Amino acid sequence: MDQAPLPEAIRDVQTSFARLKEEIHKVIVGQDAVVDQMLMAIFCRGHVVVVGVPGLAKTLLISTIARTLNLGFSRIQFTPDLMPSDITGTEVIQEDKASGTRQLQFVKGPIFSNVVLADEINRTPPKTQAALLEAMQERQVTVGGQRYGLPSPFFVLATQNPIEQEGTYPLPEAQLDRFMFMIQIGYPTAAEELEIVRRQSTRGKETIVPVLDEVGIKRVQETVREMPVADHVISYALRLVRATRIKEPMDLGLKRPQKISEYLAWGAGPRASENLVLAAKAAALLGGSTHVTPEHVKAIAKPVLRHRLLVNFNAEADQITTDDLVDSLLNEVPVEGLTPADRRKMEEVLR
Repeated sequence: MDQAPLPEAIRDVQTSFARLKEEIHKVIVGQDAVVDQMLMAIFCRGHVVVVGVPGLAKTLLISTIARTLNLGFSRIQFTPDLMPSDITGTEVIQEDKASGTRQLQFVKGPIFSNVVLADEINRTPPKTQAALLEAMQERQVTVGGQRYGLPSPFFVLATQNPIEQEGTYPLPEAQLDRFMFMIQIGYPTAAEELEIVRRQSTRGKETIVPVLDEVGIKRVQETVREMPVADHVISYALRLVRATRIKEPMDLGLKRPQKISEYLAWGAGPRASENLVLAAKAAALLGGSTHVTPEHVKAIAKPVLRHRLLVNFNAEADQITTDDLVDSLLNEVPVEGLTPADRRKMEEVLR
């Protein structure tokens, strides 16, 4: 089990989290769940893809978060003619006026920033998508055989428009798996939309006070990873993920939910298990808990799993979404461990 972080470190993270939300809501109205999940991903060193129709302030939210964290921010508008070098940078010929010699010099692209907004990432060809996603995984780019490290911390926050799909290049499942969360952003409530309209005249005049710097963010990330997780919680997260692998037999004594067997074509891999436990740590820490429970796993199951499940034709015909399948998992996969050892560990934690 991980070494538990000190109470002072936990209080510092929770205080910073509250201040971050306060500053963000100077600009953003509502969307509390979206803000929470985006900050969780950042505190876990994860990348995020945000899905929502135009006009829901996705870009404004991401740029505001970058301002509250006092980080460098760059926006890349993805288009069909965007080339990989437009993202990573390119080598140009520079002439030394004194000697007259010429040499290649690397000019960094917009990927060299702390927070990179990949706007409408599904509108650019796979070759350009791959250049960005390689940087996400390796946190470096290679140009002309030379490796260039990216700034730290480094986050890619991508957006997708779910309405227009003609002429787009949907991300393959293997590349979607590199994103920790897929966050769905919906329309504001009537009261929230009223407040948005009221603020229209003062838009751009808000004073955002940075809450964390690079050192503070890394300290929060370390605190999240130090959160202790009992074995029975890890076992529950694994049961959820393993139940989605329809081509694999279920663990002894467990029954796969009927919807999963009927509507799922492919399940989630080990990266989903890792992210499920790590995100549960962040949910527990930011929620004021001193330990992680199965309820924290349930709370972040949808953003972790929804983009890692591939539905079949039957699901599309019956309009069954991956969120519906995650609901089925949460309702039917047992929380308690099946072995006496697992039950004893749960009783020890609950004492």
